[in-house]
Amino acid sequence: MLAHRNLFRRPWSSDVRLDDKTVVITGANTGIGKETALDLAKRGARVIMACRDMEKAEGALKEVIDGSGNQNVVIKKLDLSDTKSVREFAETINKEEPRLNILINNAGVMVCPYGKTVDGFEMQIGVNHMGHFLLTHLLIDLIKSSTPARIINVSSMAHSWGTINLDDINSEKGYDKIKAYNQSKLANILFTRSLAKRLQGTGVTAYSLHPGVVQTDLWRHVNGAQAAFMKMISPFTKTSAKGAQTSIYCAVAPELETESGGYYSDCAPASCSRAASDDDMAQKLWELSCQMLSVSWD
Repeated sequence: MLAHRNLFRRPWSSDVRLDDKTVVITGANTGIGKETALDLAKRGARVIMACRDMEKAEGALKEVIDGSGNQNVVIKKLDLSDTKSVREFAETINKEEPRLNILINNAGVMVCPYGKTVDGFEMQIGVNHMGHFLLTHLLIDLIKSSTPARIINVSSMAHSWGTINLDDINSEKGYDKIKAYNQSKLANILFTRSLAKRLQGTGVTAYSLHPGVVQTDLWRHVNGAQAAFMKMISPFTKTSAKGAQTSIYCAVAPELETESGGYYSDCAPASCSRAASDDDMAQKLWELSCQMLSVSWD
């Protein structure tokens, strides 16, 4: 399914600078989010690390500033499982920041036990999709006024096994944590496709990506058999630094400036599933998301 040919490509690198650019990265206190923040800070960007756990964020902030030598890095509270927090964060950014050139919707939860967000969404669709959908909606005017600008949604190859259940998006009729995760990652790609269509001609481009199978604490909810499998394939998994490369590529690669709506893996275009190319479903998901979040976004 994915472009396996990319496995043997030479590592991607670029010396693109981001001086005078502002970046927001969700879930930036750990894993690939933190590595992405570090890289973009090294390029001279103003980096806003949007984090739920402010205690962990303080440590990550120090690491990014020390590692990049860039003092223009800040942390701000964002809990994607609470739309009130999302609205407060967006209000702060819109009020305090003159520009927002790159939004990286990176945060996520994975195969967690059944739970609901503050607003009653199943946790994985709520955080991975709904929270980022609302955040992007609330920041879109600032992003449009900062062109050229980019929006990057971190998805996963897990989308390949996903289906969108419009009649039970919150898995209330039955919960399978893996199916719910796959659904949320498929939603990331469908959101990106719809976003790219709506942003045509604005100077804002959108991308989704698979970071690779990355060694992060997202795996903390897997069961014994899954943990054993992860240990077995660990020689083929990526470090967080390597896992961050495709996010960074989508954020800075000059050749993507005229591209929008695509899906990437290993710093190159990749194939997504047929379900992820379904524009009719993408539109239905968009409408359902607007309805459930009580927003109007044409």
